[in-house]
Amino acid sequence: MRSLVFLLSVAALAQAPKHRLHTCMVTSKDYVVGAKLPPSGLFVNAGTQGWQHRGFNHPYVAALDFDTRDPQTLFLAAGNGVIRAGDDGREWKILTGNDVTELRDISVKGETIWFAHTAGIAVSRDGGKNWSAADNGIRRKYTEALLVDRTEPEHVVAGTEQGLFVTEDGGRTWGAAGAAGYQARRIVQSPHDAKEWLAATEKGGLFRSRDGGKTFESGGNIGVDRTLYDISYDPAKPGRIAVCGWDPGVLVSEDGGRTWQPRNIGLPNPWIWSVAFDPDQPGKLWASVHEDEIHVSDDAGKTWRRAGLPGSIIYRMVFVPEVRP
Repeated sequence: MRSLVFLLSVAALAQAPKHRLHTCMVTSKDYVVGAKLPPSGLFVNAGTQGWQHRGFNHPYVAALDFDTRDPQTLFLAAGNGVIRAGDDGREWKILTGNDVTELRDISVKGETIWFAHTAGIAVSRDGGKNWSAADNGIRRKYTEALLVDRTEPEHVVAGTEQGLFVTEDGGRTWGAAGAAGYQARRIVQSPHDAKEWLAATEKGGLFRSRDGGKTFESGGNIGVDRTLYDISYDPAKPGRIAVCGWDPGVLVSEDGGRTWQPRNIGLPNPWIWSVAFDPDQPGKLWASVHEDEIHVSDDAGKTWRRAGLPGSIIYRMVFVPEVRP
């Protein structure tokens, strides 16, 4: 009997999700200025237990990342600074001073933490104890998106009002990398090929790099004259990519970006803030619909169903590795 229980326990662990979906969101629908803020900030999808609110009620958390050595420690890009959220988001501590506000993005590599905000780019190399500006060479400082190369920690790509910029020396110098004149909203690196990067922009469409993020070229007409907000690669299927934005809704490519198909049937409107493929279930795609609800698809967007967090704007969705005792 004990052997059977042991085998069933092992089987259950093998089937259990290896990642949990975390969202940065604000419940904004029908909100009146001056009223008590509805539950907002950081939420975690706890499976059968539903969505759980972690940490404090917060009006603006734009993005999150985590240290791969300790996925239980999250780092949030918030309106009031960089927040280290330990114990999978339950314990919060602000790591920056009151002169740092309006963060837009964050990228973590070990002890090194980068953030982008309305006043430029900054970096800490000691886990958030000390910070320094790292945007020399970028004339217009407003930076919306930022990502550290997972294979080269001194190589960083940033999305600014003037396009994409790249540094290969840890922020000491920057050079133009493409998408000139377009505000970049999101930058991602392919999980299948570290040399392939994509950037979503306002009105410029999608831009692609095949040389490790050093230079970017137009990815075609997708999203041109519209705003693209997010990009997600399916970790389980090379060539499958989802893009979302305002009016295009959700678009999916099955051939590495050569062609795209709208995947909006079943969504209440085409105003989509964020998309994320589930790393544990091939083809499972999540999409956040503006002030409606998060939706999920089991067939890469061909059909959709509601999945909670009504009335929300979800700025970023991130799957974080599950840590089990």
